[in-house]
Formats: sequence, C-alpha cells, structure tokens
Amino acid sequence: MEDVLQQIGIWMKGILVNGIMLQLSGLFDSVNTQVGEIATQVGTTPANFSPGIFSLIRNISESVILPIAGLILTFIACCELIQMIIDHNNLANFETWIFFKWIFKTFVAVTLISNTFNIVMAVFDVAQHVINSAGGLIAGSTAVNGSVLETMRHTLEGMDIGELFALYLQSLVLQFTIQALSVVIFVIVYGRMIEIYLMTSMAPIPFSTFGNREQSAAGQNYLKSMLALGFQGFLIMICVGIYAVLIQGIAISSDIIGSIWGVVGYTVLLCFTLFKTGSIAKSIFAAH
Repeated sequence: MEDVLQQIGIWMKGILVNGIMLQLSGLFDSVNTQVGEIATQVGTTPANFSPGIFSLIRNISESVILPIAGLILTFIACCELIQMIIDHNNLANFETWIFFKWIFKTFVAVTLISNTFNIVMAVFDVAQHVINSAGGLIAGSTAVNGSVLETMRHTLEGMDIGELFALYLQSLVLQFTIQALSVVIFVIVYGRMIEIYLMTSMAPIPFSTFGNREQSAAGQNYLKSMLALGFQGFLIMICVGIYAVLIQGIAISSDIIGSIWGVVGYTVLLCFTLFKTGSIAKSIFAAH
C-alpha cells in the first residue's frame, strides 16, 4: 500500500512540476516577446509602420483638411496685410516694401502647408535615426534568461507536494499578471503610433498659422508636440535598456517564486515608466 501511495505521490509531483515549468516558460516567452517588439515598433516611422493607414491619413488630410487650411491661411494673410498697413499710421508713412514683405511671408506660408507631410516625415526621420542609434548603444539583452529553467526543475523536484501545489497556484497568478502587463505594453506602444496618425491628419491646419506672428503659436506648439511624439520613442528605448539591466540583476535562487515576482515587479515598473514617457517628452519640448 505504501508503494502505491508513493507512486501516486511521484505521479502527482511530476504533474505539478511539469505544470509549473510550463507556466514559467510561458511567462518568460510573453515578457520576451512584448519587450523585444518595443524596440522594433518605436524605431519605425509612421509611413513604414502601416503604409495602408498612412496612405489613408494622407489622402484624407490632403482632400479634406488642406482646403480648410487654405481658407484659414487666406484669412490670416488678409488680416496680416491690413495690420501691416495700419501699423504705418494709416498710409501716412506708406512704404511699398511692405507689400513685398507680405508676399514673401504668404509665399512661405503656402509653401509650408503644401509640404506639410514632407516636413512632418522629416521630423520622424530624425527621431528614427536617434532611436536606432540609441538601440545600437544600449548594451545587454532585454530577454529574461530561459537557461535557468532546468535549474528551476531540479529545485522543484526537491520540494514536497504541498509546496509544489502552492507554487503552481502562484504561477497561474503570475502568468495572468504578465499577460495583462503585456497588453498594457502593447496599448502604450501602439497607442503612441495611433496618436501620431491623428496628429498627422490635422497637420495642415496648424501649419497654416505660420503666416502671422501672433497666430503662429498654434503651429509652433504643433511642431513641439510632433517632436515630443517622435522622441518619446527614444525615451521608451531608454526604459527598455534600464529594464534589461534590472532583469539581468535578478538571481534565480531557491526562492523561485520570489525571483519571478521580482521579474513581475520590474515589468510593472517598465509599464509605469512607459506611461510617463509621453509627459516627460512634452515637458522637455515645452509642448502642451
């Protein structure tokens, strides 16, 4: 009878060990996949991220938003001409050069809204160059080392059934937590790109304000916001680099669950810092 119970115990122990190892392997794979995709996604320009969406946004912007920007530019140009004439004492000190000045300013404004997408893409090309350069300089792998899984198996095989059952339940919670955090990382990275597309679709309107000094604040703030979105990817890369260093500092010891909870804690910290990158980038470029 004791031999039968012993065999049942060994069988249950094997099931629990295999179940825990399966959960932990899935946990590592989920973290590695999501974190590894961050560097690829943030270093992609809007045109390359999804050519179909970018073409759609560009067509809508040029066919719907650009005519509205042209009307705004016309109104601003007329107001600018009137203001320039009034500034010269109602033609009492009239000088013909102001018309050449007005023509030049209007020409520059028209050129800006005509090349809006080229200017916006130039901003992201610069940001992509910086991000790719940073990616090459960030040392260390972002992957959680899966080679320690075999060591974990030997440690698990030396535990009792009660301990293994408790670890199995905790590993289920850990896997659910990591999957939730993976979704959060996905939302942050892809949400940034959707925000870029939304900002790009309205680009001609703020660009149409550059014809007037007072009204150009809208266009200047728009450019600052686009620079902030572009260089937010650089801050995200820095967060990934810090995360890699912290993860590599975790030593998987006999306290397996404690070590794995450390991985979860650093992943939560990564999500928090990724959320903060947008506000930090805007504060750096004084965008609001």
